[in-house]
Amino acid sequence: MISPPARYELELGLRYVRAKRRNSFISFISLVSMLGIALGVAALIIVISVMNGFQSELRERMLAATAHIEVKGLDAPLADWQSVAAQLRQNPEVAATAPYVQGEGLWVNGEVNKPSLVRGIDPASEAQVASVQKHMKVGSLDSLRPGEWGVILGVDLARGLGVRVGEKVALVTPQGTVTPAGSVPRVKSFTVTGLFEIGWIEADSRVALIHLADAQRLYQLGDAVTGIRVRLHDLMRAPEVANGWLRTLPPGLGISEWTTQNQSFFKAVQMEKRVMFVILTLIVAVAAFNLVSTLVMVVTDKEADIAILRTLGARPGSVMQIFVVQGAVIGVVGTLLGLMFGLAVAFNLDHVVGFIERVFGVTFIDKTVYLITELPSKVLASDVLTITAMSLALSLAATLYPSWHASRVNPAEALRYE
Repeated sequence: MISPPARYELELGLRYVRAKRRNSFISFISLVSMLGIALGVAALIIVISVMNGFQSELRERMLAATAHIEVKGLDAPLADWQSVAAQLRQNPEVAATAPYVQGEGLWVNGEVNKPSLVRGIDPASEAQVASVQKHMKVGSLDSLRPGEWGVILGVDLARGLGVRVGEKVALVTPQGTVTPAGSVPRVKSFTVTGLFEIGWIEADSRVALIHLADAQRLYQLGDAVTGIRVRLHDLMRAPEVANGWLRTLPPGLGISEWTTQNQSFFKAVQMEKRVMFVILTLIVAVAAFNLVSTLVMVVTDKEADIAILRTLGARPGSVMQIFVVQGAVIGVVGTLLGLMFGLAVAFNLDHVVGFIERVFGVTFIDKTVYLITELPSKVLASDVLTITAMSLALSLAATLYPSWHASRVNPAEALRYE
């Protein structure tokens, strides 16, 4: 075990770092090692922060259009949904509930038609379980009134149909009307009363909101609803709450929560984060190998000095500590430089990305591919500490072999040709 360095050991280690060596190539390799560590640490912080931000931003945008938990009938709509909602609200984890009707339809404007998910909502209760209201571009949820047949469209859906607020658009539903000639699709005219833009392509291009009462009439449900949307005080407890309801709620009810609705996607993001961490850690590892070669060359260059120290009474452990200090200083300075640069970029990523896009005329985020329109960043203290500890550990480990090799230098052999 290495004891703490004495004063002369620390001074010599620091002097070897800052002194001008006879071999300038060694100084260059030391600088490369330091910059390599800094680059690796900065890249890790920036990329992991982007992955965190991407996951957090996408989760928030998904939950703006969906709920933490949804309870719905498996084989038939919920007729006595008020009693089910009352039972759900007895759970102290529940913050709010809202009934909904959900169906499919084809929106038609002239020769243009777009399929979508049609969701009937109660504006007052919907605002308590989802945050669509915060993403309204034009109008508000309160513009949906029973019997007025108003509709709020996602901006991409409205753009595809070529309609604006105040204009009419027709909805064709698969629930047919029986006539003497057979069953024909139902067609209903709606007035566009608002537009929302969540930033999630699945919602902006495929969701249309109408009033709950209008949806019940349109899909011939009477007073029944498709299900109940639930918001919890802590969304991370959704799996636990949903599992508890599976055992206590009446049979015939299906329960889904946000982690299972998008399970494959969030697992893929988490896996990508781990893979990127491993890949970028290799940058720090390569820099650490450069540090090994740097210290080996320094030891070779300083063999005569080491021999003189040994003849003056320096112990092998003291010689070892001198080069541990030198390597540790390179590792610490490189880590700190990377930490400062990485945090500076991560906290100002939107400005950096905007500048690069303007200068080079490129687009980093295509919403049709990545589901969001901006490159988010979220710095977590736990990730920063992990990256810093990993970098310092690799740097310290890289000093052990060269330092041990220095402690094994034979004074007689080293001074034979001096």
